[in-house]
Amino acid sequence: MARYTGPIWKKARRLGISLTGTGKELDKRPYAPGQHGPTQRKKMTEYGLQQQEKQKLRFMYGLNERQFRTLFDAAGKMKGIHGENFMVLLESRLDNLVYRMGLARTRPQARQLVNHGHITVDGHRVDIPSYRVKPGQEIGVREKSEKLDIIEEAIEVNNFVPEYITFDENSKTGTYNRYPERAELPAEINEALIVEFYSR
Repeated sequence: MARYTGPIWKKARRLGISLTGTGKELDKRPYAPGQHGPTQRKKMTEYGLQQQEKQKLRFMYGLNERQFRTLFDAAGKMKGIHGENFMVLLESRLDNLVYRMGLARTRPQARQLVNHGHITVDGHRVDIPSYRVKPGQEIGVREKSEKLDIIEEAIEVNNFVPEYITFDENSKTGTYNRYPERAELPAEINEALIVEFYSR
């Protein structure tokens, strides 16, 4: 299954969650799309709830089904709680950390920056968005790309960097200090339902 490239606001309203991280999708119409608007009422089955939770996380991080499942299986081989490990692995992706540092306004924008070779890890150019960054590694912007408008604008509007990352605006470099704790990850996701979905 290919990555979803359709209207993201419509998908956000269907799932009832902001997929861009801005919350703008649900400001005016915080209900599912469709001609009946807010009057729609559907009682979901247990399977439906599990699948919806999976879709929320998958669309939030912009992964296709195969990437998502592969990462989920890798998390199951780690020590600790399966669901939490999975969330940590998603958060450790290079495109996500570029977004968290504030070098891009959205995750799709961050993925594009990585794909086009504008991002470095420990001084070496990396153009794979799914690259798994390890704690202690430094993420930066290529010297030729430092003046890009898209990066300058993103840094200007960004007002929050998570505690597990340090970022220097002047040098446009950041360090992934440690793996995040569950309390620092999206609270609107119930990862236990995703574990149940794949455990059927």
